[in-house]
Amino acid sequence: MQMDPEGIAPEDLSHAGSVVDKAIEYMLEQQIQPISIASALLGGALGVLTRTLDDRAVAGVLRQALASVESGEFRDPPPTGAPSPR
Repeated sequence: MQMDPEGIAPEDLSHAGSVVDKAIEYMLEQQIQPISIASALLGGALGVLTRTLDDRAVAGVLRQALASVESGEFRDPPPTGAPSPR
């Protein structure tokens, strides 16, 4: 697996993301509930991680993801000029 020039992410990350986006789009068109889609993707991602990383590294990835959720990183920013929801 090749890293990008800055050593941050694999060079094929964008391609993988595009494939996942298309799969999500397809599942939504098939009327699959978003929670089911998310659960299946999370389960699949955890399966890949546990086959390629040790338990400690997987736990680190999960802690980082939890910190991102708790910090609001995944929330859409409020419209310009709108008050913050907090």
